[in-house]
Amino acid sequence: MYGGRTSRWPTLLAVTASLALAGCGTTRYRPVSDTPVRLGKPYTVGGTTYTPAADPMFDVLGYASWYGSESGNQVALGERFRPQWVTAAHTTLPLPTYVEVTALETGRTILVRVNDRGPFARGRIIDLSRGAAEQLGVHRSGVAAVRVRRVDPPEEDRARLRKGKRAAERPRVPDTALANLRAQLEAGVRQGLVQAP
Repeated sequence: MYGGRTSRWPTLLAVTASLALAGCGTTRYRPVSDTPVRLGKPYTVGGTTYTPAADPMFDVLGYASWYGSESGNQVALGERFRPQWVTAAHTTLPLPTYVEVTALETGRTILVRVNDRGPFARGRIIDLSRGAAEQLGVHRSGVAAVRVRRVDPPEEDRARLRKGKRAAERPRVPDTALANLRAQLEAGVRQGLVQAP
């Protein structure tokens, strides 16, 4: 008692302690940023060891899948996963990395920010967010043949992706070049150099 009234300090301390304890279970997300770029140590998933590496000449043909139900989860870079953003997961590229992804069926090409690890399914080279799959036009299929090429885009495009907005679409790949890319992918599958999904 102080001055004839009941002190509120014990109650205030109890409420403050409860709020502090409740906050212990919340995830702290890293702000969306392009620095520092992280490679990470080799890691093993499902018996396969992946070794992250910087490869400025990365240019690969294969198959993409997409994911979108993990809203709010933390990606490997420490950021919050937002399904509608144009992001992707890759097993070994530095985080973040910017890549152009081309749908080999249509020639449509978009810029994507890689901020997560995966995919760990057979025959997949990249896992697109729902937003990336929609922009690329492959969201209706579970898997799509793609070309993934590392690029160094202008800061304006990077900033748009970091804010959850789409970067301007890249020029569509001409039909003759697209036919050549499809033939290379088919040859790679036949020779066992590319895993089919």
